[in-house]
Amino acid sequence: MTHKTDIMDWKECERKYIRKVEVDKGRINSLVKKAFQRLDRANSTEVSMDNISFVVEDYYEVIKELLIAFMLKNGLRSKNHQCLISYFYRKNQNFEKEAYLIAQMSYFRNRLEYYGEDIPVDFYNKNKEEFKKLIKIVLDILRWVWKRKIGDHGKSTERVVNLIKSLIK
Repeated sequence: MTHKTDIMDWKECERKYIRKVEVDKGRINSLVKKAFQRLDRANSTEVSMDNISFVVEDYYEVIKELLIAFMLKNGLRSKNHQCLISYFYRKNQNFEKEAYLIAQMSYFRNRLEYYGEDIPVDFYNKNKEEFKKLIKIVLDILRWVWKRKIGDHGKSTERVVNLIKSLIK
């Protein structure tokens, strides 16, 4: 079962859903820390038919929190998840396949959240390793942005990023 999802146009995002904000290192660190905690939970959950949707939701939420941190590090805030994905894709066009996978995760998470629909087991089975790779990609991008924009002042975030990376097997 494949659900083709589109990525929102970045220009529309800029017009309607994006605003400039001050870079808030404390908030960024908190988001990364929460992503770490959620990833730890997702990785330690014994997956069953009863909880598979919630495990996928956790992986999506980890990615979403890291994308929020990515935007905040660049002085931007989004009013919706679709623009997080659009921004990721705009800044990393070589990760097109990954951007579309995040969009699919968002679609399934919304179906779970708002309609009570289970996330398809085959979606999890087909993509479970890709979820972890996606998290690593976003972490690598975050670390690069942090070093470029903040310099060596991001040591606490760097420690959290390294902890998260150690959980990605």
